[in-house]
Amino acid sequence: MNAPLINIHGPVDWQAIDTVLLDMDGTLLDLQFDNWFWQVHIPTRYGLLHGLSFEAAVQQLKPGFLAVQGTLDWYCIDYWSRQLGLDISSLKHEVRERVAFLPGATAFLARLKELGKRRILVTNAHPQTLAIKDGHVSLSPWLDEVHSSHQYGLPKEAADFWPRLRRQVPFDPQRTLFVDDSLPVLLAAQGYGIRWLRAVSRPDLSLPVRDTGEIPGVESVAHLFDATGAPLADSLPSEQLSP
Repeated sequence: MNAPLINIHGPVDWQAIDTVLLDMDGTLLDLQFDNWFWQVHIPTRYGLLHGLSFEAAVQQLKPGFLAVQGTLDWYCIDYWSRQLGLDISSLKHEVRERVAFLPGATAFLARLKELGKRRILVTNAHPQTLAIKDGHVSLSPWLDEVHSSHQYGLPKEAADFWPRLRRQVPFDPQRTLFVDDSLPVLLAAQGYGIRWLRAVSRPDLSLPVRDTGEIPGVESVAHLFDATGAPLADSLPSEQLSP
């Protein structure tokens, strides 16, 4: 499928969109949890297991991480449990209180429901990771469908992922918005022909806004409804919000 030109400038034309595909970590949930978990918590626990300093553990883990980056194993907690000798699922469950929505995310999802848009989560997260996070923040009630790339045997970065997803989740690429914080994933979606693409430029609240390259960027999903950049949450009282 040839990729059409995307609407790079100006606000999203919601009249031209039926389906909204959404990433989880760094799009709806703060990526700060995942960055801390893999960059601090796992090296700490791995170091304790093997009698290594934190710095030595980081250096020992780095080649293994780089070897599978961008593959399905990169996102697979079963794979990392085997590789590291750690129960990754249990470790995530122990620190699940750190998982949090990004500001304005639930207001954005509520607004999509009001507009009659399909709200579909498409994440690379392992189903166990998804279950742990959903159990803590109750994400799934805000969505119409939830899909993990592990169901399809490929990560979202892979070109063949998108036709596999579409066979199970029918959508018109010309009338679909896809929001993610990963540029390789967004470029794969663009290659498949999804017309509306937006990159979250501040997926981790502890870090500054980052460049999104050729993909139009928004600091948060809340800004997709407000051309001035004011968070959507400011205009929707909390008592009005419901999944």
